[in-house]
Amino acid sequence: MLPYGRQSIDEDDVAAVVAALRSDWLTTGPAVDRFEDAIRAATGSRAAVAVTSGTAALHVAYAATGIGPGDEVVTTPLTFVATAATAALQGARVVFADVEPDTGNLDLAAAEAAFTERTRVVTTVDYAGLPAEPERFRDLAHAHGALFVEDAAHSIGSTWDGLPVGSIADLTTLSFFPTKNLTTAEGGAVVTDDAALEARARGFKNHGLVRDRDAQRWPDEGPWHQEVHAFGLNYRLPDVLAALGTSQLTRLAAFKARRAEVHARYDEGLADVPGLLTPARRDAADPAWHLYPLRVLDGRRREVFDALRAAGIGVQVNYIPAYWHPVFADLGYRRGLCPNAEAYYAQEISLPLFADLRDDDVDRVVEVVRATLGA
Repeated sequence: MLPYGRQSIDEDDVAAVVAALRSDWLTTGPAVDRFEDAIRAATGSRAAVAVTSGTAALHVAYAATGIGPGDEVVTTPLTFVATAATAALQGARVVFADVEPDTGNLDLAAAEAAFTERTRVVTTVDYAGLPAEPERFRDLAHAHGALFVEDAAHSIGSTWDGLPVGSIADLTTLSFFPTKNLTTAEGGAVVTDDAALEARARGFKNHGLVRDRDAQRWPDEGPWHQEVHAFGLNYRLPDVLAALGTSQLTRLAAFKARRAEVHARYDEGLADVPGLLTPARRDAADPAWHLYPLRVLDGRRREVFDALRAAGIGVQVNYIPAYWHPVFADLGYRRGLCPNAEAYYAQEISLPLFADLRDDDVDRVVEVVRATLGA
């Protein structure tokens, strides 16, 4: 089966992991510091906080904003459920706003219309790797006294108006799952330019422990003493995985270039097929494509999906609208809330896209799609 996404591991990656395994530190060691420095350089941010997953990154980011019961978070439904679930876990009310019909990214006007006096955060998702106009969402959030969180699980390596993803939002979250633009097996990060947000993020990902004697309430207990002033969790990324991530980051530009070639080859092979929409773009964006979200019109998505799977080609659908999940339905959210997102979901298929994908595999995918639709 040709997978729809796959990691790219070379001998340098293996050597980096082996070196970490042979070191004195399997976790909380210098490899984490090096990885955070490399993320910071890649994203143009002041600080990076490595964590155990993209979901952990979202949870840490929301915790850093201080949201809780009575607060609202405006976000997109066209995303993996974690974007909304981690806000709900903090006690906030999630307010879903509709997406742009062509890109699948959160629509600025819809998001603005969803703001109330209780809105504390607006969270975009860079769907498929295309940045969701981060400068405009930052300005919208700040105009309302809110914070802007950019869920960039798909988009490390992307730029907007020449600025790297990670350098614009108040908090940007990254994912390093194996199908993403680079991997640490499991892992993620939060990046920010704000020292106070960084401090709260670092505290939450490490149980809320306070080791600085000057900040402790009872500092005279002894040199072993540490305190918890606010609850946190253990989201520490081990050195072994951080070492893999640092090695992977050296090839981020190459991964981006190859993903762009695959994306362009799909565009060329499918652009003239009636009943299909190839992915939209924005002039200001230079995406590091994570997905190739093909849209199949006229109710034929399932037919094409089944034909590809029958041909041994792994495909996926990204995503069921988040509020369709029973956990949100049980909270009173109803279908029909965001028509553009629901229409996008009904048409979307993610074709295979990863750095090691061969041209002949791309051509095989194109041939099956064309044959199924009689093109």
